Amino acid sequence: MLAAGTLTGCALQELTKDCEGTGSRVKEMAALGILDSRPAGATVARGFEKVDAGCWADSGDVSVYAGRTYAFPGTEAEVAAHYRTAAVRDGWDPDPEAPSGDPCFVKEDMTLRIVFLTAEGLAEDGHGSRPDLTTGAGYSVNADSFVDSGAEAGC
Repeated sequence: MLAAGTLTGCALQELTKDCEGTGSRVKEMAALGILDSRPAGATVARGFEKVDAGCWADSGDVSVYAGRTYAFPGTEAEVAAHYRTAAVRDGWDPDPEAPSGDPCFVKEDMTLRIVFLTAEGLAEDGHGSRPDLTTGAGYSVNADSFVDSGAEAGC
């Protein structure tokens, strides 16, 4: 039992080490202008006032990420149209590998995804019942980038 605890502690320590030195990259991701772009009428969702940014490590892959969550009274199509214009204007390219109609873009070593929220997904993430995010087109705009992996950005 003690050996298992020791091994688990080492594994957790290794995961923490993987994100060491990524602080400045996380700050760069959090400052991306596209995260503040939103269609007219969209508001920052209650409880999501700050950019969610950080680093995660899994199986040797290290990724930095940043995202914003918005409530929008319009449609998913209106949100997608906004980002198709705003992202391209900001230097992002539509990812040709993305599923048809999926608003997903790449820029340098970063991927930008627009994710539409559902009541089920919000509940799974511990956000409970959020009619402000499931009426109309609640969504999040998320950027991520692998660190030192050589992997190409893509959806």
